Amino acid sequence: MPYPKFDRGLLDVKKLADRKNKVYIEKDNVPVDQLPVNLSEAGAKLIAKTAERILLAHKEKRSVMLTFGAHTIKNGMAPTLIALMEEGWLNHLATNGAAIIHDWEFAFQGKSSEDVRENVEHGQFGIWDKTGYYINLAIIVGAYESLGYGESVGKMISCEGLQIPSIDDLQQEAIMILSTNPDRAAAAIDLAGVIQKFDLPTGFMSIPHPFKKYSVQARAFALGIPFTGHPMFGHDIIYNHPMNHGAAIGRTALNDFLAFTKNVSNLENGVYMSIGSAVMSPMIFEKALSMSQNIKIQENSHIDNHYMLIVDLAKSDWDWQIDGEPPMDNPAYYLRYCKTFNRMGGEMHYLTADNRDFLLAIHQKLTEK
Repeated sequence: MPYPKFDRGLLDVKKLADRKNKVYIEKDNVPVDQLPVNLSEAGAKLIAKTAERILLAHKEKRSVMLTFGAHTIKNGMAPTLIALMEEGWLNHLATNGAAIIHDWEFAFQGKSSEDVRENVEHGQFGIWDKTGYYINLAIIVGAYESLGYGESVGKMISCEGLQIPSIDDLQQEAIMILSTNPDRAAAAIDLAGVIQKFDLPTGFMSIPHPFKKYSVQARAFALGIPFTGHPMFGHDIIYNHPMNHGAAIGRTALNDFLAFTKNVSNLENGVYMSIGSAVMSPMIFEKALSMSQNIKIQENSHIDNHYMLIVDLAKSDWDWQIDGEPPMDNPAYYLRYCKTFNRMGGEMHYLTADNRDFLLAIHQKLTEK
């Protein structure tokens, strides 16, 4: 017998427009020409080395991937991330569900970042109408369109709306393709159910995003650069909204994981940079690399010359590249993400730096080249 479940339909969902926010993107974004403020000499040398490896990767048409946590978006780094894409330095960006939400809220209303402590106390954290409604709907529509998680939201922002099919069309399509494409048929039925439940009008649903120039995922969509989202169930505020649909989350997130793995499979002589993502980035990378190695081995090949730069605020004097994995009595051993990346072969370095300083520095160094 199924366990009893919480009914999200009973929630008092308040207006996003009434929420207090701590970050305003127009005044809090970091200009691309701002100089790093706290970068060590050793850090500057490591960034220069990384820039050289990026140049080599481009010369050999290899992947240059950037994975980051939500604070990279909250810290106003969209202009630099967008510049790195527009100038051709990156060919894949990956992040978690929270970063996708902050990026969308900035594009939609120009502000983000609520007071977690205060709003949990009042039973209101994450229970807002527009964020949960539009992001979840974009993902449900994206699942039907066979898009990825980040791609679905990026498309909604870029196009400033969503195309809503009719229920009859979705049902007829599901019947026609059930035997040949059951996953899309199921996604069509899911979307039809959501349209019916929320009484959505057929046709183009206009959703203005007046600040979309600050959206990293929208710009990635427009440029055709994969911007993949790697969520975990229950981790993000969109799960609080009745529009949330688990099957759509699963379909789009799987599409993004496979797109991520495809670019990991092209990392021989490529570059993988991970900024402030202590859980998501190392966990998806180790599975993606293992899958990629499996195929390479079948082809009598192997990925050995990948370059990894891991950036976070935690201090560590341990040289992972030269000294390998530290002993268990050394505090560096418990930098779990470094331990994971160090086990991935290739060349791995750790840089203690603020994500703002790192991104500004790597962009400025590449621009010099």
